[in-house]
Amino acid sequence: MSADGLDALKREAAEAAIDGEVRSGMALGLGTGSTADYVLEGLAARLADGRLFRIVGVPTSEVTAARARELGIPLATLDERPALDLALDGADEIAPGLALIKGMGGAHLREKVVARAAERFVVVSDESKLVDRLGRQAPLPVEVVRFARAVCEHLLANLGWTSTLRLRQGAPWLTDEGNLILDCRREDWSDPARLDLQVEMIPGVVEHGLFLGMAKIAYVASPDGVKTYEP
Repeated sequence: MSADGLDALKREAAEAAIDGEVRSGMALGLGTGSTADYVLEGLAARLADGRLFRIVGVPTSEVTAARARELGIPLATLDERPALDLALDGADEIAPGLALIKGMGGAHLREKVVARAAERFVVVSDESKLVDRLGRQAPLPVEVVRFARAVCEHLLANLGWTSTLRLRQGAPWLTDEGNLILDCRREDWSDPARLDLQVEMIPGVVEHGLFLGMAKIAYVASPDGVKTYEP
């Protein structure tokens, strides 16, 4: 499918998720990435025409914060709103049971914090992100502190991962927290819960992009319309 076609599906999924989930007066977690940007546009349009009011958003990245301000969406911090009604975000892979890989936008640490702060975490996507198992298309992003990079790479290799330092314009990609990202791949994905714990236990790993048991529903657009998936 063309890029324009995928963009149209992302917008369609975003519109359906907003209509299905968002109510006036809510505190929302605002995701990061191309699909999440359509959520921002949809929220802004509804705030402008009065369909929604008294909405406040907690952004998952500086990029999202800047875009939300541009669109006139009121923002708060987690210090101000530590408990959220809803978080809306995209995903890089959606496997059966709504197991997710996220983080190709480099914001998975903040995205996971915001998703955990929300009473309900909603995924918005196009059908290209659906996979039969995790690791089919996307690497697992692993955020590490710079001091620990070599140790993390070594320990990940011992666990069967091949890791590649993520670059942007020839330099290491730095997250909003100033950390590095290792994009990690492996063949054996038979036990994602075990992989989750193993990677989490490595000293120097700040967070990774496995989101297991977190999403309550996914709105996924295809040429046939938007379907919803639940765990």
